[in-house]
Amino acid sequence: MRADRLVSLVLLLRQHGRLSAAALARELEVSTRTVLRDIEALSAAGVPVYAERGRHGGFALLPGFRTELTGLNPDEALALLVAGSRRGAQAFGLGSALASAMLKVVDALPESYRDTAAGAAERLLIDPETDLLSRRLVDEEVPDAIAAEVLRAVFAGHKLQIHYAAADQTPEWRTVDPIGLVTVRDRGYLLATRAGEDRTYRLSRVLAAKELAEPAQRPDRVDLDRTWQERSTRFRAGGDQVTVLVRMNPARREDLVGTALAVLAEEADSDGWLRLEVTFQDPRHAEWALWQLSTNAEALGPQWLRDSLRRRAAAVATRYGVSP
Repeated sequence: MRADRLVSLVLLLRQHGRLSAAALARELEVSTRTVLRDIEALSAAGVPVYAERGRHGGFALLPGFRTELTGLNPDEALALLVAGSRRGAQAFGLGSALASAMLKVVDALPESYRDTAAGAAERLLIDPETDLLSRRLVDEEVPDAIAAEVLRAVFAGHKLQIHYAAADQTPEWRTVDPIGLVTVRDRGYLLATRAGEDRTYRLSRVLAAKELAEPAQRPDRVDLDRTWQERSTRFRAGGDQVTVLVRMNPARREDLVGTALAVLAEEADSDGWLRLEVTFQDPRHAEWALWQLSTNAEALGPQWLRDSLRRRAAAVATRYGVSP
């Protein structure tokens, strides 16, 4: 909306002092012509913005002009800035709105607090895009138009039509009653019901969405955390779960526990290794988890898992046992 853009323009000038039309256009993701029109609109509304000509010129505000917000101390501002650095908002298509909000938080601080809060936030990194092994962490992209339509339906309490591509299935249109949105490890999920049955949809698999005028059939209030836990428990209880007995190096325990559904039993062997009874979603999940641990773990049972891991190891040995 233009009003939001005008506010963002003022805040950018407040924080940077002077910016060229081209720089403002990049920040606001509009054309330089639009920036010039916005500058004229601000001037007409009484905002003291002026142009400085020359090689290092640009637009600036008269000294002393600012927005005010009282009652926000440095710790409170820092908490908001750190929260704003998390990528959960990206999963709901709120990245641009979050950036605009953080701009307003910094600008609203008194002069003596502003540099302290902003500088402290720069020294904290939450959810980096690359891990210690230089592997790039892939975000699930949700187009802004789709995210906005889903958000409107959730907040308004209206039914929602989604063109959904479930795994290994042909995409199809579905009409659902949205309950809420959850983000887990940078993945966004829509919690809904369909024909009275609980449904959970990954937002990155929604190809199109349309808010309907019809009210959604849902309770007036919801405990989203509890609802998510209940659905997660049902998900873990479904499928072709398998129970595995594992003997492993305790240094790799968290790697195994982090991917298993549950640890049913655990004890230490005389040599310091651990013996665990764990459950996995299905046989392929169990094989994958044990293979990642290499020689730091041994599947003691069931026998089919030992056989599967032995065949995989033999195939790798054969591949590398012959000179190229």
